[in-house]
Amino acid sequence: MTLRVVVADDQALVRVGFCGIIAATPGFSVVGEAGNGAEAVEAAQRAKPDVILMDVRMPVMDGIEATRRITGSTDVRALILTTFDLDEYVFAALRAGASGFLLKDTLPADLLTAIRVVAAGDALLAPSVTRRLIGEFARTGPITGPITGPVAGPATGTPQAAPGGGQPSPARDRLQRVLTDRELEVLTMVARGMSNAEIAEELTISPATAKTHVAHLLTKLDARDRIQLVILAYQSGLAVLARGPRVSGRSCRGSTRRRSRWWRTR
Repeated sequence: MTLRVVVADDQALVRVGFCGIIAATPGFSVVGEAGNGAEAVEAAQRAKPDVILMDVRMPVMDGIEATRRITGSTDVRALILTTFDLDEYVFAALRAGASGFLLKDTLPADLLTAIRVVAAGDALLAPSVTRRLIGEFARTGPITGPITGPVAGPATGTPQAAPGGGQPSPARDRLQRVLTDRELEVLTMVARGMSNAEIAEELTISPATAKTHVAHLLTKLDARDRIQLVILAYQSGLAVLARGPRVSGRSCRGSTRRRSRWWRTR
């Protein structure tokens, strides 16, 4: 199967470079290019790629708004690429429905791996932003973007959880009504950054069963990917039952465990 990719970047040399890497790799095909956000939306709707590589700072329409329009009207998955490791870009991109965020200094092999991961329906973040992401969404409360399922809380700017105890939040009450006890347990483990294999080992179940539980969570909570499950668990207060976020997974450049990792579904 050939992965179809659109590349959106206002810098022609950067765009040509990404296109060259992708087009020269077996199993990948460039099906469109865009020099601004408006062109990116048009290219995504016309070419219907598996993944669109999206720059953030572009004229006419920025990459965040373009991502919001694309993910809201198509099944195209967006992988954000930017020079700037700024929190507001990460949070805005994920609220807009992006499935991944990488810096432009990513190695070509890692870029191709990221495209595969996102195209497969998983989520991926650069190591430098994962812990900040979890902490920020735990602090700021419900988002108003992609998570719109039966347990999504009202669009407020304050956390619904009561860290350290207190009355359960309305969002946590809804989680407990919608999910089984085992699914709540799995969601808490996902929020700690555990992979499917680690969840399976912890619960003494097969990896396939762990994967099924995560799939049920995605469906019941109307979440696009694993990152949104993490956000939802922290915003509801469920994740305070864990001992804090634990980033886990496999580096795109090997299986050696280390402090900074790629966040992805396995």
